Amino acid sequence: MTRIFIAIAAILAGLAVAAGAFASHALKEKLTERALEIFETGARYQMYHALALLMVALLLTRAESSQNFLTASGSAFIVGIALFSGSLYALSLSGIKWLGAITPLGGVAFMVGWGCLAIAAWGFK
Repeated sequence: MTRIFIAIAAILAGLAVAAGAFASHALKEKLTERALEIFETGARYQMYHALALLMVALLLTRAESSQNFLTASGSAFIVGIALFSGSLYALSLSGIKWLGAITPLGGVAFMVGWGCLAIAAWGFK
């Protein structure tokens, strides 16, 4: 899982940079200020959790007994990015309000990821 998480983290971080650049250059004149703020929140949380996923991958290289919780943490971060950031991108670009109802599910996935990481910490020596 280490290589997979590192690759996914790198891709997601790169896409977060691209999303931020896209928002500030291509979308600045096309979206309302609120829609742009929503889009940028998605990009920011994507970057935070791509870096968290990278950290999980690096911890997996040192883990002896916490691998299941680390794997769960990394998986939850990926799901969280898809649901949280993805729904914010779609909401800001489409204006379809019900997409905002998906965002909290991504937030829950992020919290599950951080919780699993905390539990994994107890297995480190």
